[in-house]
Amino acid sequence: MNAQRTTPAPDRVLNAHTAMDAVTLRVGDLEMMTSYYANALALEPLEERSRGAEVHRVLGRGATPMVRLIGTPGLPAVDPRQAGLFHTAFLFDDAPALAATVLRAAQDQRGQFVGSSDHLVSEAFYFTDPEGNGIELYVDRDRSQWRYEHGTLQISTLYLDPNAYLQRHLDQSVLAGIATTAGRVGHVHLQVGDIPTARAFYVDALGFETTVDTYPGALFAAAGGYHHHVAMNTWNSAGAGPRAASLGLGEVALTVPNRDDLDALAARLAHRGLQFADDGRSVSLDDPWGTRVTVALPGADFDEVLSR
Repeated sequence: MNAQRTTPAPDRVLNAHTAMDAVTLRVGDLEMMTSYYANALALEPLEERSRGAEVHRVLGRGATPMVRLIGTPGLPAVDPRQAGLFHTAFLFDDAPALAATVLRAAQDQRGQFVGSSDHLVSEAFYFTDPEGNGIELYVDRDRSQWRYEHGTLQISTLYLDPNAYLQRHLDQSVLAGIATTAGRVGHVHLQVGDIPTARAFYVDALGFETTVDTYPGALFAAAGGYHHHVAMNTWNSAGAGPRAASLGLGEVALTVPNRDDLDALAARLAHRGLQFADDGRSVSLDDPWGTRVTVALPGADFDEVLSR
């Protein structure tokens, strides 16, 4: 994969300090899925609310939300051919924290290990949760180690031996205190129906900057020169239309530093004739496949957004 560094006009792109927030998943078995994320990823319950018949439960590391689970039994299961979630990517600060989380995830038989890769800019391990939602666990290499050729960031998919990685980086003291180590959502990878439509929404309207557009059937984009905050692919979902109500992805959330960033976003959306909601602390709208996307100020109540 090759990533072109570009510098579009500032008023057309998201603030360089944009960050991803917790991903919302609609789940059929709230207690089982809570148990899985608590055991496999060492996430702890941070908040719980009831919204009518729905229960919303937030889990994370420390005070950082990483996943919001909404118990919605009765919805159809995740269809891997639909638009929606490819994986949520949870980012850790260092290799020992990643190794400890990978070991816990591998030991929970309710999920499935599906591979590992060295991407040059990061090292990643992939799982599927019990209801079919993709998970990436990863650590970034320091940006000083990212390689450029003729101004192009080099990103690849190389084999990463999981057993060798654990042998090299697993630290028993980190494993014992894994819940106290930091974690956050680093990026979200989506399944979409086609790439041009995804580009028009996530790059042209939302304001992410394209980083990788040469990988077949995929587009990667970010704010602030990161390798990617969002990715979109058609590998399983080419031609998919708007997603019917189902289990799986409920919302993609990100934060921006100040109200000026929301004003700029609202202007971009209005210019393109897109319908959105603006409550003063967040702007939210649906992408072309029905996934809710919310851009909010730090500390905004995403649960309030979901209830709108």
